[in-house]
Amino acid sequence: MVKIIAEIGINHNGDINICKKLMLLSKVAGFDYVKIQKRSPNDCVPEEQKKKRKQTPWGEMSYLEYKHKIEFNESQIQELYKYAKEIDIELFASVWDLKSCRLMAKYTTIGKIGSALITNIELCKLARKLFKTLIISTGMSSQEEIDFCISACDPDVIMHSNSCYPSKVSDLNLNYIKWLQKKYPHKQIGYSGHEHGLVTTFAAAAIGAKFIERHISLDRNMWGSDQKSSVMPVGIFKLVKGIRAIESATQYKPQKRILFEGELKKRESLRKTKY
Repeated sequence: MVKIIAEIGINHNGDINICKKLMLLSKVAGFDYVKIQKRSPNDCVPEEQKKKRKQTPWGEMSYLEYKHKIEFNESQIQELYKYAKEIDIELFASVWDLKSCRLMAKYTTIGKIGSALITNIELCKLARKLFKTLIISTGMSSQEEIDFCISACDPDVIMHSNSCYPSKVSDLNLNYIKWLQKKYPHKQIGYSGHEHGLVTTFAAAAIGAKFIERHISLDRNMWGSDQKSSVMPVGIFKLVKGIRAIESATQYKPQKRILFEGELKKRESLRKTKY
């Protein structure tokens, strides 16, 4: 069964109620997981950017202040996990630093290293140590960097991805999923999409991606760098329904079958013969 991840990321804009709405929407739509991002801004924001001024919906502030504004603290993380348990959906995070990795490991057995960080081998190794299930994404990375990360931290799931937000359809290179399947036959290969629309994500499911991840949003016009490449509520339901339909249509081995009840009846009515 394809596992479908709803990537909330930072599309909650630091508002826990928006995050809960997206979690509930994901549950009702039929996603298997919801995912946020967890950073320690003091550690993740480069020194030269910390004091830069930024216009935000909350007024002008430093870039570091902005990053703190949209980040959940541990008390809020606890509240989100309580809510996830209430609605019966699994919540985990992409971790961006060692502190965040240790924090999230207190609440979940699943962790993800996003494309930007698979060259941070110290973080990858810690995540492998702390999480029972480790997922990595491979966007913006050379094959040598990907292979080195995999050899260093032995992830359970490898996600093909293009790290542009949004990604051009012509740049998606979905056949790389097949290549990864052959190179790493004992790993689960998935797809993390940032493109507009759902068709190419459905194609990823059709060629055998075992995990599918898409960013979701209440409204693509909301503030935030990831909103424009996200799937809105109607699309969220279409995404799950489409993947499950593809899964059903490709469930059999590649051989001719006429043992379906409808075809057997049609054979009997049109050919006057039974199989």
